[in-house]
Order: sequence, then structure tokens, then C-alpha cells
Amino acid sequence: MRCCVIDDEPLAGKLIASYIERTPDLELCGVFQSASEAIKYILDGSIDTIFLDIEMPQINGLEFAKLVPPSCSVVFTTAYERYAVQGFKVDAVDYLLKPVSYSEFLDAVARVRRKAVAAGPAAVPDASAQTAKKREFLLVKSEYRLIQIRISDISIVEGLKDYVKIHVAGMPKPVLTLMSLRSVEQALPTEDFIRVHRSYIVNKRRISVIERNHIIIADHAVPVSDSYRQQFNEYIESLGLDS
Repeated sequence: MRCCVIDDEPLAGKLIASYIERTPDLELCGVFQSASEAIKYILDGSIDTIFLDIEMPQINGLEFAKLVPPSCSVVFTTAYERYAVQGFKVDAVDYLLKPVSYSEFLDAVARVRRKAVAAGPAAVPDASAQTAKKREFLLVKSEYRLIQIRISDISIVEGLKDYVKIHVAGMPKPVLTLMSLRSVEQALPTEDFIRVHRSYIVNKRRISVIERNHIIIADHAVPVSDSYRQQFNEYIESLGLDS
């Protein structure tokens, strides 16, 4: 099982990480101090089990658990008993109180495995199945908030040095997030999006006009650079049009 740890207490996170590393058939894929740091790893289906703290900054574990794909199991690790009922309401497999012993950790892992077996193969899809599954939403951090964006509503993604500006249909202002354009490109379906410039990715379905070296989407003119012109021309030709 591919596992990750999300805990804003470094020592607590390292302890669970050490348990994962010493347990056969478990793979440690990351240790994060906030849910926002782990988002891209969780949503792309590359994690099977999360060991998740509850009281954390920006977004707490209970809120984050609601965003986790059904194929990913959640085991809460917390110092507070009062969240137990809420934890199980969001379908957590187990609820461990800190400090967590290795035997308690192994019991939780056994529960996760029993859940996967009971649910059948559909509950634990392999990496190729996850890749084939089309993602509907993109979850990004912007101004200390997590914003869920429907991918089909994205019209333009614009790279701005360390930030990315995501233009979304129906939203008065673009969403500004601290991500690389490359990481957003990898999360978008290639059948719907195409890179046309080192600083721009566009939604093919939202192109209204193509004129010379520019694409018009809504009231935005997006340049097509020489580096990406052949790729874009091939797309135009695939539609049966003269590029």
C-alpha cells in the first residue's frame, strides 16, 4: 500500500513515517505538515492510505477527509478523543490517539486491508486504472483557501513565474495559486487541453476564434508561440480544417 502522513507536528509525523518504513508491503510516499501540501498527491490517485492529523492550520483533517477519493483510506491520528464520532462519520477506517504505538498502527493497517478485501478489486484500483479515470475537479490553494474548480470550466491557464493564473468560466476573477504551469498541465486531460505557449494552456472546447498567431477565448487573446505552433496546427488538422 502506498501511504502518506499529514501532520503539522513534525515529531508525530516522523513517528508514523518510521512505522510505515518498517512494515512490509507498505510504501512511504510522503510526509506533509499541511493538507494543502499533500493535495496533488492525494487527488491523482497515487496514495492508497493517509495517516491524517485532525487539528491542522488552513484546513483540518475532518474537512480534508471529505475531499479524499473513495479509493483512498483514511486513518486519523490525533491527540483528542472528542473528534472520534466525527471521524467515523467521514468514513475513516480507524482513529488512533497519540502517542500511537506500533501495535496500534499495525491494527489500523490490518483494518485498511480488510476493508479493501471486503470491497473487492474496485476499491483498490491499480495505477493504470487511476490514470485512465478522468478527473472532474482540480483542487488548488489560493489566499489560504482551498478552491475546487470544475476542469471543464477552465478556459485558460496562464503561467506567471512562481504562480499560475487559472481563468474559469463564470468566475469574475481568475484564481491565483502558487503552482508551476507544468504541474497544472500534468493534472489536465490532454484530450481537452493543449499548451500553445510556454506561459499558456488553453481549453480546446472553449476556443471561439483562431486568427494568425492568436487564439480568442471569451475576451482573451492568447498567443501561439513558434515552439508550440506545430503541435497546435496538428490539432487543427485533426478537426479537418486547413491550418
